[in-house]
Amino acid sequence: MATTDEQPGAIVGPEPFLNSGEDVPSIPVTGLTTDPNLWVSLYQGTWVLTTLVPGIVSIQQSFTPRRGDVVLASLPKSGTTWLKALAFATIARGAYPPAATDAAAHPLLRLNPHQCVPFMERLFAAGEEGAMDTLPSPRLMSTHMHHSILPTSITNNPHCKIIYICRDPKDMLVSFWHFVKKLSPKITFADYGPIWDHLLGYWNASKASPETVLFLRYEEMLRDPAGNVRKLAMFVGQPFSPAEEESGVVEQIVKLCSIDKLKSLEVNKRGGKGDWANHMTPDMARRLDVIVEEKLSGSGLSFA
Repeated sequence: MATTDEQPGAIVGPEPFLNSGEDVPSIPVTGLTTDPNLWVSLYQGTWVLTTLVPGIVSIQQSFTPRRGDVVLASLPKSGTTWLKALAFATIARGAYPPAATDAAAHPLLRLNPHQCVPFMERLFAAGEEGAMDTLPSPRLMSTHMHHSILPTSITNNPHCKIIYICRDPKDMLVSFWHFVKKLSPKITFADYGPIWDHLLGYWNASKASPETVLFLRYEEMLRDPAGNVRKLAMFVGQPFSPAEEESGVVEQIVKLCSIDKLKSLEVNKRGGKGDWANHMTPDMARRLDVIVEEKLSGSGLSFA
């Protein structure tokens, strides 16, 4: 892919996930469990979906970023869908006015945010990496990959931005459990791998390179969505102009991407804060809090 320079606000195109059936190389992985219902493997020291390992390898070997690329990173059920919607609406606001009410006028009124912001691993695993070339700049893409296995073409590139979103582990666990339970009822809480390295990888990267890695908290975004949209826009080099502020563009983006509106577009567990209290006993919550505090000790990252 050639490096290009485009104006902020250019269209960020939706991308379907198609499986080309292309052969992929054999990759040595280690299963987290013998339970065939859990599709997670250990690759380069990180836990990933086994089906996506070939895509990750392909990204590491061949992905060439463009100037202005934005990568949204997260663990599953951490607010990924909401972040995708907010980022898409913000970055593509020049092409798609967020005040639009007609589905034909804005992709987020007719498409799932995951169709607007493709998962890199899925495209590459399906042999559809060429679709990335069709996205106009600035391109917007997402990943669940650990920071340590992202290609250096991204992590060492001052012209690529990474936005990471984290969520209270208790809420994330319950949301993820409900999601996966629909797919495989036999999976229990205990079957999930550790999340600490994933959180700390991006947290430490944001401290070391705040100009290229932005670390967001789901709970803070709920408390102040408009403030976090402004932070996101500033980070990617597309701050809101005085005219946009005056006309309420920030508030229009927040309304367009509201969690209630997103829930009407996809089957999703409640995206609020504190839902864990409806599913965990106080003792379970305390035990998890102790683990979180222990694992994140000394990092400066806390969910207290």
